[in-house]
Amino acid sequence: MAETASRIPSTMSAMLLTGHGDIEKLQYRQDVPTPQPGAGQVLVQVTATAKNNTDRKAREGLYPTKGKDEVTSFAMGGAPTLTFPRIQGADVAGRVVEVGEGVDSARIGERGLLDFNIYADQRRDINLTPDYYGHGADGGYAEYIVVPSDQFHHVPNPELQDAELAALGMCSYQTAYHMMTSASIGAGERVLVSGASGGVGTALIQLCRIIGAIPYAVSQPDKADALLALGAEAVIDRGDLPTFVDRVLATTGGQPMDAVMDLVGGEMTDLFIDTMIVDMQHRKTYPRLSIAGASGGNISEIMWTRIYLYQVQIFGVSHGTREEAEQLIAWIRSGELKPVLHAAFKLSELHTAERYFVNRDSNYLGKIVIVPDAQWASHGAPLALTT
Repeated sequence: MAETASRIPSTMSAMLLTGHGDIEKLQYRQDVPTPQPGAGQVLVQVTATAKNNTDRKAREGLYPTKGKDEVTSFAMGGAPTLTFPRIQGADVAGRVVEVGEGVDSARIGERGLLDFNIYADQRRDINLTPDYYGHGADGGYAEYIVVPSDQFHHVPNPELQDAELAALGMCSYQTAYHMMTSASIGAGERVLVSGASGGVGTALIQLCRIIGAIPYAVSQPDKADALLALGAEAVIDRGDLPTFVDRVLATTGGQPMDAVMDLVGGEMTDLFIDTMIVDMQHRKTYPRLSIAGASGGNISEIMWTRIYLYQVQIFGVSHGTREEAEQLIAWIRSGELKPVLHAAFKLSELHTAERYFVNRDSNYLGKIVIVPDAQWASHGAPLALTT
């Protein structure tokens, strides 16, 4: 039997993704059945959900694995799990309002943050068939969501607003951390971070500092002050590609990057490799390239002789593990990780948020969060976009 702290409505407001395509495929409905928690699950009243680029890419079908013109999404386990209609939104913050069988009723009222992964099994140190809430199961662009009890982590920290907690969500931070653990990043190493002003990029800068690595940010010059304040050692202008490698090495005094965290791809990937394969006699570790995005293009032209002769290690990264999620939650609770929140939008105005996200200007840094309309006055209005 489920136990409830208050009456839960039978229907809720939610944004439904009805198929692959543009934002017209996102339909706001106010008569969606409220989910019910099963055994080992909790029902969470959503107060804020951070937006991630994977929402857009999944909607547009931009995850091809067999051909560049393929329109598809994640299917790492074999069969596609994105079915329509689907409620997107992975990085969910909220409060437990009902528990399923086997879950302690004392959890009702807890504020927490979702580990967004849909794990295939109970293994803690590996995740080979990544899927996530908002893709393979309904996510947080709604008033309520049902999730596993052990993946909704209690974060009481009163200094964090709910929208700020959502901005610390696992989709960005766990991806960033898994990029680093895959490449065995260690203290004192120089790490080049592309796409540094986005959610994963800002997470990488913070995580490098926590473990003692030295992050160098690739971004626009007008975001330099904010990225330096966040912890970047230096900010390298992503423009003027012919001089990019020379400018990176000038920043380090000629020392090669130990590793690159690549979120851009395209023609930048070969240049990122060039920042690592100089002065090989004085390197202490192999050059390492972690890839978790391709905002600059899904196809890169690379000479494989450069990879194997220079022994460049390449790591493809998608999501992370239970162990990594729990470490991140510990850093959030301790205050070592800080939210980088740009603005909040109402759930009913998700179309506007999507347009803003795609066409964001030079003032954009960090995360956008989506707040249910019923929660707006408390959790969204104070953080609304200002012009």
